[in-house]
Amino acid sequence: MSESAQSPVGLMLMGPTATGKTAAAIELAQQVPLEIISVDSAMVYRGLDIGTAKPLFAERAGVVHHLIDICDPAEIFSAGEFRRRALSLIDEIGSRGKLPVLVGGTMLYFNVLSRGLADLPEASAEVRRALDEEAERVGWPAMHARLIEIDAEAAAKIRENDTQRIQRALEVFEISGRTISSYHRQTPPEPAANFLKIALWPEDRVQLAGKISQRFDLMMEQGLLAEVESLYQRADLHADLPAMRSVGYRQLWQHLAGEVDLQRAIENARTATRRLAKRQMTWLRGDADVNKVAALEESRLGPITSLLEEWLENQR
Repeated sequence: MSESAQSPVGLMLMGPTATGKTAAAIELAQQVPLEIISVDSAMVYRGLDIGTAKPLFAERAGVVHHLIDICDPAEIFSAGEFRRRALSLIDEIGSRGKLPVLVGGTMLYFNVLSRGLADLPEASAEVRRALDEEAERVGWPAMHARLIEIDAEAAAKIRENDTQRIQRALEVFEISGRTISSYHRQTPPEPAANFLKIALWPEDRVQLAGKISQRFDLMMEQGLLAEVESLYQRADLHADLPAMRSVGYRQLWQHLAGEVDLQRAIENARTATRRLAKRQMTWLRGDADVNKVAALEESRLGPITSLLEEWLENQR
């Protein structure tokens, strides 16, 4: 596995939340020279540590990790920016004779990397500011209703409370005069790398739900509430920012804002995480190229290594 392929290659190690993807990648690093590219829309933010199950600094010291702690929570990190950075990193890591391993559960990011991304207009701070001001006056449900009139196709795929996507769809229309759906119908660019896709797959959904609850309880013991409170106290952060809409952070933010008591916030976070896992599994089922490996710590590394060896041999 030390020889490089003729074209850029990468391993996508995917799976629903709480299946031990990062731990599996770190285990794999004991056998294969690799660097990890995080595929997690929350781990990019500094200060979101406990609730994202961010790898510890000791773990990162043993294996090089990329795209972790690269943004302030007040910033917006887009799928397009992820694609640009990840493709650059894949080339850099390959040039060092190592395998790029993309690890995480943000399926949108995996999707834009493997299938390409429509060439959307760049974000405009001025337009976004105007849309935010309008939303403060009329509310986001009214903004969603406006989007229905402009682009019913996009609005049908966006929930009424998904403020980021509503704003982006309206922003694209304001900037270009074209609907975001018209951009998405364009043929995206070809992916710039070949990927082996492996998903850590939970064989028992009930067991996964229990693991999700246990993991969130552990996060609370480790100080997740205090972590969210430190973010809540920042004057430049608010509930509609992508970072603050991350699972766990959104629910505890609502508690700190006096909207729900702590126990209800915890239950809401557990429920939201289970729903996230369900969406991730639905996405993975729809990708015929995904190789499923049972998410069992004592047996998963063998199948992963075998799939990787066979795939790399075929790339030569």
